[in-house]
Amino acid sequence: MKLILDDSKPIYIQIAEGIEDDILNDIVKEGEQVMSTTQFSQVYGINPATSRKGLNILVKEGILYKKRGMGMFVKDSAKDYIKEKRRKNFFNEYILETLKEGEKIGISKKDIIDMIIGYRG
Repeated sequence: MKLILDDSKPIYIQIAEGIEDDILNDIVKEGEQVMSTTQFSQVYGINPATSRKGLNILVKEGILYKKRGMGMFVKDSAKDYIKEKRRKNFFNEYILETLKEGEKIGISKKDIIDMIIGYRG
């Protein structure tokens, strides 16, 4: 996981998204333990409260769970949950925004679809 400390995105959000990315990329699997707040603090040179905040976001979402005295672990079905959450975000943040912008500048939905299909990047 890579944190960009001077990025405009808060570090605790980067931690939460980084763990999600690691789960999606099978770097950390369901049932496995993730780094502790102390480990995050030592590895990345950040305040333990910041790393705790990032981990707690994932606990609240049901992606991680705490084992008292042992640490945080990836919940079963976390990968499916993350995929579904990101699909919804993708639709809302990219697709809907693209359609709205296209409408503002006179590009039809069909033209946008044709652009995507014809993209060779």
